[in-house]
Amino acid sequence: MPRPDPSDTHQRRNVRLDTLVRLRWLAVIGQTTAVLVVNYGLDFDLPLYACLAVITLSAWLNIALRLRFHLTQRLEPDRAAWLLAFDIAELAGLLFLTGGLQNPFAFLFLGPVLLSATALPPRFTLLLGAFAVACATLLVFVHYPLPWDSDDPLQLPPIYMMGVWLSILLAIGFIGVYAWQITEEARQLSDALAATELVLAHEQHLSQLDGLAAAAAHELGTPLSTISVIAKELENAIPADAPHGEDVRLLREQAARCRDILAKITELSSGEPFDRVPLTALIEEVVAPHRDFGVAIAVAMPEDRATEPLGARNPAILYGLGNILENAVDFAHERVDVAALWTDETIDVTITDDGPGFASEILARIGEPYVTTRRRTPNANDEEPSGLGLGFFIAKTLLERSGATLTFANRTLPDRGAIIKLRWRRADFERSLTFAGT
Repeated sequence: MPRPDPSDTHQRRNVRLDTLVRLRWLAVIGQTTAVLVVNYGLDFDLPLYACLAVITLSAWLNIALRLRFHLTQRLEPDRAAWLLAFDIAELAGLLFLTGGLQNPFAFLFLGPVLLSATALPPRFTLLLGAFAVACATLLVFVHYPLPWDSDDPLQLPPIYMMGVWLSILLAIGFIGVYAWQITEEARQLSDALAATELVLAHEQHLSQLDGLAAAAAHELGTPLSTISVIAKELENAIPADAPHGEDVRLLREQAARCRDILAKITELSSGEPFDRVPLTALIEEVVAPHRDFGVAIAVAMPEDRATEPLGARNPAILYGLGNILENAVDFAHERVDVAALWTDETIDVTITDDGPGFASEILARIGEPYVTTRRRTPNANDEEPSGLGLGFFIAKTLLERSGATLTFANRTLPDRGAIIKLRWRRADFERSLTFAGT
């Protein structure tokens, strides 16, 4: 299955215009309220009309955007970044008129950068963060006095102002990176779950083909029998040397051939072997496609098959086991072992290989999307794999949905290789036919 390119994911990031417009209206209302309260409520002197002019410019931009574009339109990342840069510049203008970084609202510089971190590619967030820091730096040295009581003016020491500047810088850097990391992980998980649903739907459709084949065979059986009877009667009525005698004979033979094919399809698609299979048959179906890749696959089963569990041909289990086995074969040097055990309560399947094993630094993160599970030393005919771990994530998700519990470990030295253990409650495994059809 093709894996998404992270760079393509970055390119597809965008934000709705309506989101930016609504947030800017909220800022306009808040800024206007703050300016009026300071000027009239607290009776502090400030350049009221200049402040209102800056706020009006922001409101006019919102009106222009509303008239020019549909609010449901999604903006390209560069256009959204320009709008967020305007918000930073507008806030810097207000702070310039009202005390610079002495104004406690200076921390609002974090807002546009935080929004960019959650919605835009990292390069735009870095640019916006640098622009916000540059504005904050400029406001340390150039600004109007902070609106305050003229009889008791507020004088903040330079070292305190340096601390405010540094705190804004650290907040933009730390919180911006943190917000980006959280959003990126959520985005990757969402993409991986969508891919999982597509794979499961595909596997379910394939598993349903046997039922469609059986239905088609039964439906076509009656008219084909009629065609066969009529063809035989025509063959008996028309002499072999007649102009159409050979055509009638060929028609009867092809009708008989169709009946044989439909009989095989009916036999294949009906009965318990196709709907519910023993665990050994299920494992053999998973193992068979991987036997001819230069790696020996040994399957170990209990000798007593009297209590062997029967499970559905669950596409989740087939795909999940197949992906894990393919991963083991891909990394093994010479051998992969598949062992199954069962009791009245549980079913265990263990897959072991003699490859390099799981890298210790990501052993605790195995199964997360976009995390490559193991390193592999390239040989003359192969290159270092650079998979994103999406297939392994899909396999783990599907198997867990079927009721399995997965554990991952490395073999104890001096042995090398990986061990993957799967355990089902027997009731869940034997009830998996319901899941396969959902």
